[in-house]
Amino acid sequence: MGRVSPLAVSLGDPAGIGPEIVAKAWEQRLAAKLPPFFAVGATRSIQAVWQGPIIRISDPADAETLFGEALPIFEVDDAAAIIPGEPNMPGARCSLDSLELAAGLARSGVAGALVTGPVSKAQLYAIGFNHAGQTEFIAERCGISRENVAMMLAGPTLRAVPVTTHVALREVPDLISVDLLLAKIRTTDRGLRRNFGIASPRLAVAGINPHAGEQGALGREEIEVITPAIELAREEGIDVVGPLAADTMFHPRARATYDAAICLYHDQALIPLKTLHFDEGVNMTLGLPIVRTAPDHGTAFPIAGQDRAEPGAMIAAIAMAGECAVFRALEG
Repeated sequence: MGRVSPLAVSLGDPAGIGPEIVAKAWEQRLAAKLPPFFAVGATRSIQAVWQGPIIRISDPADAETLFGEALPIFEVDDAAAIIPGEPNMPGARCSLDSLELAAGLARSGVAGALVTGPVSKAQLYAIGFNHAGQTEFIAERCGISRENVAMMLAGPTLRAVPVTTHVALREVPDLISVDLLLAKIRTTDRGLRRNFGIASPRLAVAGINPHAGEQGALGREEIEVITPAIELAREEGIDVVGPLAADTMFHPRARATYDAAICLYHDQALIPLKTLHFDEGVNMTLGLPIVRTAPDHGTAFPIAGQDRAEPGAMIAAIAMAGECAVFRALEG
């Protein structure tokens, strides 16, 4: 089995729940069988919400030997006061610095994978952040175009990939093209092979219209865009079916027939995923040269610092990152 270095976990916004759920994940490391990891961010953000043992490291390799004693942290200073639930501009800069450092450690191979804590996009935009989100930022830092990465939401019984993400629903039909859908199908197929060790991934593509367009009676996107993309993917040897009616794709018998569902817009993918796996959903970026995961939730400022944050999704994100990093090591 390939050896995997400790994982880098950026803490996200220091005023959000990221520091708390990372600390709680370390507390549950044995029960959850988590691989060694280290936090990247402001130590004070963890100390503000947790009284457990912390040890600062300057070499990520030290995290492996120290992991059993304390939560290792690679320090990124936040010069301002840290008050859980009260985000500020220095905190946003700290979250961005933490993300960039953690991503760099993963790109260099010093960290075995990257797990990102929740950030506030509004706070990041206020300091000049010009990416749609962390996914796009990481893709750029890895030298990958946004068309060649895919956001996959994953839980124990469902993996779903939205072709479009944070856009208005009325814009979706104009954004979907044969080339874009084919790129997402290719990225999903390759990602399942590399990250999950699935030799022959089975993909299912949803239709965008009710009843998958009803042969054009309810819309022509299935005929003019979705079916041609699927046919091109099949010519490349990809096992993909569709377009399927989205309202019958997510019951248990249907989910057993595919390894990932490719959906056309945000809610088409996230509603079934969060209905099935709200507390353990993982956001994974496919198409990167590194493994990157994140818990599928936000900063939750209203409950930060109240010891109410559930760490399940962060634990799942760390566990999945470790498992995928092993497959990558075996591949390499």
